[in-house]
Amino acid sequence: MDEYRTLREAAQDEFTEKRSRFIGYVRPVISEREALDFISEIKSKHWDAKHNVYAYCLREGNVCRYSDDGEPSGTAGMPVLGVIQKSGLTDCAVVVTRYFGGILLGGGGLVRAYSHAASIGIAAAGIVTMRMSLLCCLRCDYSQYGRLATLIPECGGSISDTSFGESVDIAFAMTREQLAGFDKKLADATGGSVKSSTTGEKYLAVKE
Repeated sequence: MDEYRTLREAAQDEFTEKRSRFIGYVRPVISEREALDFISEIKSKHWDAKHNVYAYCLREGNVCRYSDDGEPSGTAGMPVLGVIQKSGLTDCAVVVTRYFGGILLGGGGLVRAYSHAASIGIAAAGIVTMRMSLLCCLRCDYSQYGRLATLIPECGGSISDTSFGESVDIAFAMTREQLAGFDKKLADATGGSVKSSTTGEKYLAVKE
């Protein structure tokens, strides 16, 4: 998987439907343990709520799970999971807390309410695309630094660190495809005197 979509950050939002209070909590997670810890945290926080419905999707093991937490089967957890999947998200956990207001919503009403709570929570968090990038570095002379500091972003890369000593060390990241084009332009710009090296790879957020 070269890229995936997930939550930008943890967030929450809420609304009231026929006196029932629905709170949608969302959080990016990278493991089932993190997802379960998040669910436990919300359940402990809202121990007095009628329901704490949840769903999560993970890249690790391609896992998707949900719970209706006492609501009629198919009216709560599955709609929350559906919102995650329709949004194209993974490494994502959602908990919708419901404080019952005394008025029954019916099956369709519950589906709409839990879907809406998940949707507004996700909207509050924002969505980010994570792309597999190569972690790279190069060393250049001060006379070359200005041009290379401009060339890296021109080729789609992002500079993460710059160290100034007897020479200049630049750490940056870009995709494998971008690096191939960058190396050609780097050779042209420096007469072949500067070469980049790859130190690893990591998923990084794509700048919008």
